[in-house]
Amino acid sequence: MNRESRNLREEDLHAYVDGQLDAARQAEFEDWLAANPAERMRVENLQKQNAMLHALFDPVLNEPVPIAMQQKTPSRWKPFRTVSQLRFAAAAGWMVLGGAIGWAMHGKDATKSVAPLALAQQAAIAHVVYTPEVLHPVEVGAAQEAHLVKWLSKRLGADIKAPQLGTIGYELVGGRLLPSNSGPAAQFMYQDARGQRLTLYIRTDAREQHETAFRYAQEGKVGVFYWLDGSLGYALSGEMERQQLLLIAETVYHGLNP
Repeated sequence: MNRESRNLREEDLHAYVDGQLDAARQAEFEDWLAANPAERMRVENLQKQNAMLHALFDPVLNEPVPIAMQQKTPSRWKPFRTVSQLRFAAAAGWMVLGGAIGWAMHGKDATKSVAPLALAQQAAIAHVVYTPEVLHPVEVGAAQEAHLVKWLSKRLGADIKAPQLGTIGYELVGGRLLPSNSGPAAQFMYQDARGQRLTLYIRTDAREQHETAFRYAQEGKVGVFYWLDGSLGYALSGEMERQQLLLIAETVYHGLNP
């Protein structure tokens, strides 16, 4: 945050986003935002991220916890009380979330294996966490695409590609390395002329898979088409109608398998 006001702190920004400022402080902060467009944009993106996280996790939070998972919580542990804290917990808790997918998505389709469902869930979380970012949406930008692909391929131990989507109006923003419950994962981010973003999440799977059929999951406002191909799992995430996302997924698939 710009430090030109001694009375406004970084904590105020997050408290404002989470609706925790009193009326007087909120009015003071909104006057400051009106004079600082860059910070106002940052706040709007954080608010969007909060809404996406609520849409993603609230349905799961409202489900009853299975008896096998009910344990007494030590008194020294306190629940996360703000969405800002949830944001960092989501980014840091990949391994735990991946292990809990079998329960979290049990009502969606019990005939499907846990591994593909975990792939879709982790892809949706990564999409929600990183797409609202303005200054640092990726680790390595599209200008260094060759380096990015080589680096991610080395880390995943497999040859991966960043498919070209220019023919359908999406340009590569860049990518980043992520953890998953099965080892390193990669995320490529794309954006169209309106600023609409898509992410392609890729992770390795210890078992060779030859079923390349698309599957679909809806996580809040985020739709995910995911599939397995050889030793890699792919998941394309976006906030759009299912049929539109399917057409893009087909373009991605053909770009990966020319």
